Order: sequence, then C-alpha cells, then structure tokens
Amino acid sequence: MSFYRDRDRVWPRLLDVAMSPKRTGKTRARVCAGLAGDVVEIGFGTGHNLPYLPAEVTSLRVVEPSGLGVRLAGARIAASTVPVEVAGLDGQALPFADGSADAVLCTWSLCTIPDAVQAVREVRRVLKPGGALHFVEHGRAPDASVRVWQDRLDGLEQRIAGGCHLNRDIVAILEAGGLQITSLDRYYEKGEPRAFASMYLGQAVGN
Repeated sequence: MSFYRDRDRVWPRLLDVAMSPKRTGKTRARVCAGLAGDVVEIGFGTGHNLPYLPAEVTSLRVVEPSGLGVRLAGARIAASTVPVEVAGLDGQALPFADGSADAVLCTWSLCTIPDAVQAVREVRRVLKPGGALHFVEHGRAPDASVRVWQDRLDGLEQRIAGGCHLNRDIVAILEAGGLQITSLDRYYEKGEPRAFASMYLGQAVGN
C-alpha cells in the first residue's frame, strides 16, 4: 500500500489523469469564477485550475507538497497568463504574511490535509479583510445511508488514495477554522458512487 501513498512516484500522475479538465472542467470554472487580485492556492496539484482563472487574477502563489505534481504542471505554468510562484509545501503552515491575499482557492484538498482545521485557520489569517476562500471539496454526505458507506470505506480510502478521507464534514471544518460560509452548493457528482461523490462548492469569509 505504501507504493500507492508515495506522492512523488505514483499519486500525482494518477490525479493528473483522474482530475483532468475533461472530467472536472465545469466544476473548476464554477469555483474559480470571481477570483481577482493576488490569489493563494492550497493544493495546486498539477495545475489544472490555471486555465480557469479569470483575467482579473494578477498573481498566483501556490502551496503543493508534491514536487512531481509541480513538475507535471510545468507546461501549464509556462502557458499561464497569470504569474505563478510555487511558495510552499504545507497548507497547515502557509508561508505568507497576515492579510496578504485577496482570495484563496482550494480544490479537493481539505480531504487530505492532516489537520484541515489548522489549514482553514491559516486561510483566514492570510486573507485580506473582505477576501474569500473559493472551495470545492468532497466530503460527508447529506444522506444517512451514504454516510454509513463512507464511514465503512474511509480507512481503505486513506490507504489507497494518499490519505484522502471520504467522510469529513467540510462545513464543520470551515466553521471550526473561523470562516463563515457565504454561498454553498451541496450535490452528488453524476456518474460516481455516492460515497465518493458528495460535493461542497462555495465561498467563505473570515468572521
């Protein structure tokens, strides 16, 4: 199982294909809409969000623990009209000054960060007053029957999917980290088993 957990050998390549714009492009466009100014991205992955950044984004500072993921993003970074700075490795300890970001972008990352609440606290710290977190995450389902399966499968999911949790309550995590949700869409991604497809998409600000 450790082979599959090795981010720098296997997992970034799998995610590069599994999370390609062909499957996720519409969602990425939705979550990136309205971003502007200096943006921080937690969980940059292989750079699939870059083509969806609005023209109003002037710079992007990214945090990504996988060196291979960043290398796989090389062509996308080179093609981006937005300057990209790879600035850190750990979403739990952002290397940015307080109140220095106009917005933060986080896509399918809070499921994997070991201390997700601490990561949200860091988001709140670096956001400027009035700045928002734009997020899309999978997590704890609204239906009890689906939650049963998420709880049963969560341990296996962590072992084979790089520490990913199926059953994290994203709303609770954001609120515990000091953010107030201002918009939220809850839905099941079509074409996937519901235990893996419970989505949270929205925005949150510091309270």
